[in-house]
Amino acid sequence: MIIFRYITREVLVSTLAVTAVLMLIITSARLIKYLSDAAAGKLEAGAVFLVLLYHMPGFLELLLPLGLFLGILLALGRLCLDSEMVVLQATGFSGNRLLSYVFGSALVVSLLVLLLSAWVAPLGLNKADQLLAAQDARSELDLVTPGRFLSQSSGQVTYAEAMVGEQLKQVFISQRGEDGRPNILIAESAERRLLPEARQRFLVLLNGYRFDGRPGEADMSRIRYSEYGVQLDEPELADEIREVDAKPTSMLLASSEQRDLAALHWRFSLPVLVLVVTLLAVPLSYTNPRQGRFAKLIPSVLLYLGYMALLTTARSQVESGGSPAVLWLVHLVFVFVAANFLYLGRYWRQLFGYLVPLKRLIPGRKAL
Repeated sequence: MIIFRYITREVLVSTLAVTAVLMLIITSARLIKYLSDAAAGKLEAGAVFLVLLYHMPGFLELLLPLGLFLGILLALGRLCLDSEMVVLQATGFSGNRLLSYVFGSALVVSLLVLLLSAWVAPLGLNKADQLLAAQDARSELDLVTPGRFLSQSSGQVTYAEAMVGEQLKQVFISQRGEDGRPNILIAESAERRLLPEARQRFLVLLNGYRFDGRPGEADMSRIRYSEYGVQLDEPELADEIREVDAKPTSMLLASSEQRDLAALHWRFSLPVLVLVVTLLAVPLSYTNPRQGRFAKLIPSVLLYLGYMALLTTARSQVESGGSPAVLWLVHLVFVFVAANFLYLGRYWRQLFGYLVPLKRLIPGRKAL
């Protein structure tokens, strides 16, 4: 039990450290994107961290398998580098026992990934989609930030000096009329009103002027008004969940569409991915102390990236009408590769870890 606790602690600590670093990189990139959207007025400042929080479970379900893979490589590689693995083997500690000890940590991570992929991540993505849809459905009045000009795709420019309660003060609106001529609206204040009988929303400008005409021409008109109403477009809110990754697992189980079927098998394949990469990482972690701790890190990461690329390709084939067995066939292929690493480990370690001696390449030179 002492050795089991020691190896489990080393693997889990390395896994948490690697996952935390990867999570920091991913969330920082997403945070920059959301902050730029908030600066452009597409997203409220208070909703930035909520959207990021809702997306975190989706990040974790993909980062935890990679974090475990790298954590096993680093933890067991350190044991080999410090000759602790040699001592364990000299006392009768076999490779199968080491694999069983590491599998204890892998089962914990696999159950966590299953919980994230089957329940937490779809729930978070659903909440994020609802929040983003509510942000897209905001009216022009909701988008206005006091003291800043708001330019919209329609060409309308809106400015308000201040906001007191639900009213905008010292409002300026530049827009184009139906005849293509620009018109400018200036008002002391503006507020939003709802007509219950017509179920329409209006932005009502109070005590202002409307100027019509083209700049540089003498044909200009000025109209003074006490109230001037501008109809606001009604937001289109969809109740159905359009993104397949945001659908609950129960909805995917009851669906017969290929995209839903591919998403369902993808969610249950992620916990299996954790177990398969554990089988791959244990034999790849054996390192010659002369090579260093990171000798096999790059080829191992390339192997993992190839694994994920094949899984993503298989999911695309299932979405296009293929059988879900293609997704599980990829797992079986890498289980076979892991079995070769385990039982033919000496030869594969030479392929992944050892360099060709220089005396074979340069005649007359001694090997380093």
